[in-house]
Amino acid sequence: MSRALLIVDVQNDFCEGGALGVAGGSAVAAKIAAFLQENSYDLVVASRDWHNADDSNGGHFALSGEPDFVDTWPVHCVAETEGAAYHPEVADLDIDVHIYKGMGEPAYSAFEGKTDSGESLEKLLKDAGVTDLDVVGIATDYCVLASARDALNAGFSVRVWRDMVAAVAPDSGSKALADLAAQGAELVTA
Repeated sequence: MSRALLIVDVQNDFCEGGALGVAGGSAVAAKIAAFLQENSYDLVVASRDWHNADDSNGGHFALSGEPDFVDTWPVHCVAETEGAAYHPEVADLDIDVHIYKGMGEPAYSAFEGKTDSGESLEKLLKDAGVTDLDVVGIATDYCVLASARDALNAGFSVRVWRDMVAAVAPDSGSKALADLAAQGAELVTA
């Protein structure tokens, strides 16, 4: 049995002051950093949105008109920008593998992304012998939900750390956690 930690999208644009800042995002980043100082994993993986600057990324960006905040969003996490960078609390962590997602298309789950060498997250984890996956990050009701759901569907045992996730909205965040628990994820608190 091998356990990995997946840090989902703890990026500047998803924390307070960013293009799609989530209340509590910076606090989550600090909690993750403190948690990793006292806990170890066989593998630490971090995902991040890494969108193209010169197009709508498959309709993900609302380049004309107002975003609907369901399927279309303001421009955010453009590759190689400060908004796409990890939050400073997370940037200096010892991350073993980086997953990039949303390069030219909408993507919510870290399992839709790839490593620098083009490997999928599922293959990477399975090749490393990972059976158990702990999930933390932003946003509970979107990318954390999608990533944890895909991990469950891929056969991993999943724990979501309730105190190391931040939601876009309290109601949808609570619903996302309830949905994950109903699908077999364990909800834990540090």
